Amino acid sequence: MLVSEFNYNLPEELIAQRPPEVRGTSRMLTLDRGRGAFADRSFGDLPSLLQPGDLLVLNDSRVIPARLYATRAGLMTQEKSPAPSGLVEVLLTERLAGANEWSALVRPAKKVQVGEMLLFAAQGSDEAVLRAEVIGVGEFGERTLRFAAVDDFHAALERIGHLPLPPYIHRAKDAPDRAEDRERYQTVYSRPLGSAEARGSSAAPTAGLHFTPEILEQLRVRGVEIATLTLHVGLGTFQPVRAERTEEIKLHAESYTISAETAAAVNRARVEGRRIIAAGTTSTRTLEHVAREAERAGRPIETAFEAHSGSTSLFLSPGAEFKVVGGLLTNFHLPESTLLMLVSAFAGRENVLAAYAHAVEQRYRFFSYGDCMLIL
Repeated sequence: MLVSEFNYNLPEELIAQRPPEVRGTSRMLTLDRGRGAFADRSFGDLPSLLQPGDLLVLNDSRVIPARLYATRAGLMTQEKSPAPSGLVEVLLTERLAGANEWSALVRPAKKVQVGEMLLFAAQGSDEAVLRAEVIGVGEFGERTLRFAAVDDFHAALERIGHLPLPPYIHRAKDAPDRAEDRERYQTVYSRPLGSAEARGSSAAPTAGLHFTPEILEQLRVRGVEIATLTLHVGLGTFQPVRAERTEEIKLHAESYTISAETAAAVNRARVEGRRIIAAGTTSTRTLEHVAREAERAGRPIETAFEAHSGSTSLFLSPGAEFKVVGGLLTNFHLPESTLLMLVSAFAGRENVLAAYAHAVEQRYRFFSYGDCMLIL
């Protein structure tokens, strides 16, 4: 299919620049994928729309302050290298296997080459909190950075980093994020700061931003089982599509972890024929990836899911078979994005584009801080 077949018209004023004043009060468009029918609801209706026995799967990865600003200290291979002028913006996208090594997007990228040292300081300070050498160059502004060892890398990020808001959320250059972003661009169930293995997302799993403790409790009272997995959102989720056809798209891998408790919950739900609802495209991709791996390994449905960590680059587009997910809660996605293609694979491209046209007409708020859809 052509990527252009997933385009739609979106007035810029419908791109949400701030979260709703009160978490959990977003509008929610419901879509019956079998009939193609949709209805206007609110997110607070979610507990009444799910059934007792449904399994709701959430992504509990925590968003790290992955947007940094650095000064360039010159090439390390030169004894006396003049320090180039101007700030460099660095977005950490994935922690690599090597000690203190990260993949990152760098702007402006052309000037930042292998061997250069980047110095990261707190705003208004000249003292470097972190130092990183550029050790690899990739396409489209990608760089591999090796950070000098510090006592607590994540504490340093919390001190000098900014939340990686997407480019369509506009903030002042001298204030890339606000105090409210620190709270609202994070799910209420994200792993705590002390849980280092879960601190790895470079963008929020945005379908989860709508949940409140009260709504989660209402779901439990309703008889909905809730399980969590961890997928660190990275380049694979938000890298723009540069192909003309969906068959040419290849996603970057993103790391995930499934606990023994979640694996058992998914196995039970599948054996018992209960519906599994994925909160977000990240949860969907993880569940569908693991199901495919289990099928290739010949594991029966009773033990298909096991506790483990891995990575997935699974791309789902129309024609894909969904082996696990029977319902999807998701935000509205960018035109021609892989996320919109995944939603179209689940509900049908015509259904989804019709629902999007209705959402535009009814002035829904779009993208990360916007409203959501429940597809059943």
